[in-house]
Amino acid sequence: MNPVTVAAVDCGTNSIRLLISRRNEDGTSVEIARRNTIVRLGQGVDKTGTLDPRAVERTRAALAAYVEEMEAAGVTRVRMVATSATRDASNREDFFAMTRELLGRIQPGAEAEVISGDEEAALSYAGATADLKQAGNVCVIDLGGGSTEFVTSDSSISTQMGCVRVTERLMRSNPPAEQEVDAARAFVRERIAEAVAAVDLARAQGFVGCAGTFTTLCALAQGLETYDPERIHMAEVSFDSVRHVAAVLLRQTSQQRAAHPAISEGRADVIAAGCVIVEEIMDAAERLTNHRSFVISEKDILDGIVAGLT
Repeated sequence: MNPVTVAAVDCGTNSIRLLISRRNEDGTSVEIARRNTIVRLGQGVDKTGTLDPRAVERTRAALAAYVEEMEAAGVTRVRMVATSATRDASNREDFFAMTRELLGRIQPGAEAEVISGDEEAALSYAGATADLKQAGNVCVIDLGGGSTEFVTSDSSISTQMGCVRVTERLMRSNPPAEQEVDAARAFVRERIAEAVAAVDLARAQGFVGCAGTFTTLCALAQGLETYDPERIHMAEVSFDSVRHVAAVLLRQTSQQRAAHPAISEGRADVIAAGCVIVEEIMDAAERLTNHRSFVISEKDILDGIVAGLT
């Protein structure tokens, strides 16, 4: 088995992320790089149906830097997946042409693709649970900018709520006004009801949270002074500790949140909406199960993609 270096790119509503991995001759894999850049590609898409050219340019700059890193690492195979918002946008071809140009430097013909919900769920579940020690059918919750996925080993749903979507629609004040938070909670509860109807959360033998809102809340709940992936990955955080952090963040302005070194640039203005989503998920989990904590995973769909490439 010859060594091979591959890369996965996930472009969501809020951020674009990279994982470079090398498979060794003995079959083991080594993570070479993992990056996350907030580009807010989905900015305003929910309202206009069009990708903002400035957002596309931010994404292009981030992807170009990723491609340079792939070239330096000797990547020969790459796969990039993108949010469904790119498929629906009226100027989507600008985005896909840009990805063809850049990714083609690594693998001729490569471009971003919008995968089916079933494939996305399977890849996310495989990645998020790769290092999970507990057995059983857990529920993976992938909270993104435009949507939140609830995935078990045999069922899944993508709900149209995410930290950017809820912020732009319902929580525009800084800090959010009480009536905005109430409206956001009502909206989120409707989406969670959809999830409960599609995925049997009552049978979940644990909950795994992944993506930036969950990992940031985990860092803050642990009292970390800086964001430390090794302290976050596979950490168990209680619902009560998450609620305490969320209550503080909801009272703060985005400027106050941004001052904390564990909150990455570009997340401070949308994490309040993320807090509302997580709080409502915890309430639903408590109603339906006896679980009172999340396991937090730094791994996600990127790891599932890489596994398929190697």
